[in-house]
Amino acid sequence: MKMKTTVKLRAAAQCPSHALSNIKIRDVEFAIDEPVERGGTNLGPTPTDAVLAALVGCTNVIGHKCAEKLGIDIGHLEMSAVCEFDRRGVTLSDEVEVPFQKIVLNVVIDGSASDAELQTLKDEIAKYCPVSKLFKNSGTIIEENWETASK
Repeated sequence: MKMKTTVKLRAAAQCPSHALSNIKIRDVEFAIDEPVERGGTNLGPTPTDAVLAALVGCTNVIGHKCAEKLGIDIGHLEMSAVCEFDRRGVTLSDEVEVPFQKIVLNVVIDGSASDAELQTLKDEIAKYCPVSKLFKNSGTIIEENWETASK
């Protein structure tokens, strides 16, 4: 059987207010919302927070797939991401071509991979992670720092 190379991803939402979107994807439901101080109910991450979280999640999934393919032991990951975000667009004060200006992604592994293997893994992830590609192709700088837990 031949695998499809292109598929349709689908999302549906009920939006009971200007800030809250109750999203349904497959059989999963979750909220995208604004904090109370911006008129939301804080029932979920903001749209921009959700995009940053998607980078973390995608790095985890694609990272493990690439590590398995390469025979690299990364064990479990602990990640943090910090984004320099230009808010002028969301405040409607200016059009911003690259709102996510820079993301620093710190990844700590508890596996036995060497520094050289982690560099190979980073290079491989860069080829395949769709969320990372989305950011990079829009002009976002992504700085990735990978290290082992024992260092």
